[in-house]
Amino acid sequence: MDKLRYPIGQFNIAEDVSLDQIENLINQIEALPQLLVDSVRDLTKEQLDSSYRPGGWTIRQVVHHIADSHMNGYIRFKLALTEDNPTIKPFNEVLWAELEDARTLSVDVSLKLIETLHERWSVLLRSLSTNELNRQFRHPEAGDLSLKKAIGLYAWHGNHHLAHIMSFTKT
Repeated sequence: MDKLRYPIGQFNIAEDVSLDQIENLINQIEALPQLLVDSVRDLTKEQLDSSYRPGGWTIRQVVHHIADSHMNGYIRFKLALTEDNPTIKPFNEVLWAELEDARTLSVDVSLKLIETLHERWSVLLRSLSTNELNRQFRHPEAGDLSLKKAIGLYAWHGNHHLAHIMSFTKT
């Protein structure tokens, strides 16, 4: 079950992230929207409304969750760049996934949102100086997170859920 839940493993990033690694992670964030489109393009409504694993979200909910999470991530970056170590507001992803939009809305809406968001986010990320990459935000439960590590977290997050979708489409 752990391989189904974490198909690419749990998030883990070195304490000291190099600029080359950061560029690679930004490339992954930038590439995610098209990979998501490609992964769900041929799925039927029934498949979109099927869970990728027992007890897991449907493919539809996963796509909408990525949009929800990455919108929050983008705002967290903006806050960290304009405030001194802001405490961010977490969101209850499980409850958000049960809201009507996440359960019934066409995935195309969130795919477009993710495409546009990631285009802006990638431009912002590529503009960051070394000092800005070291800026932080505080998560009330997880503690302080530097932007350079957060880039890794959101690249992993996108790839993590893409792997969920890909594992479903291979079955």
